[in-house]
Amino acid sequence: MMSVLPYLVAAWIFLIGVYGLATSRNLIHAVGCLAVCQAATYVLLLAVGYRDDSTAPVFSDVEPHTRTVVDPVVQALTLTDVVVGATVTALLLALVIQVEKRHGTVDPDELSELRG
Repeated sequence: MMSVLPYLVAAWIFLIGVYGLATSRNLIHAVGCLAVCQAATYVLLLAVGYRDDSTAPVFSDVEPHTRTVVDPVVQALTLTDVVVGATVTALLLALVIQVEKRHGTVDPDELSELRG
């Protein structure tokens, strides 16, 4: 059960974000829900790279092949995911500010000018 738990947590966090997106009546709330969905990917990536009884991949004082190490690529991908998520969230919040300045509202239903 412990090997499945991180995947279930990631799915649960993602579903909470999707539920928030579906019920959101505010663009700022929608951006926050997208950030929650992005947080699910952090948990998923860390769950993929986790190994029992492994250490950090620092090889300066260890003989080769004497211990198992965690894959550093997954850690780098998670860090990249955090940076990209923060950048996308900042960009979306800047767009929401511009929509509020031009249209006077952040309610998606009241933005009739954006409909095709």
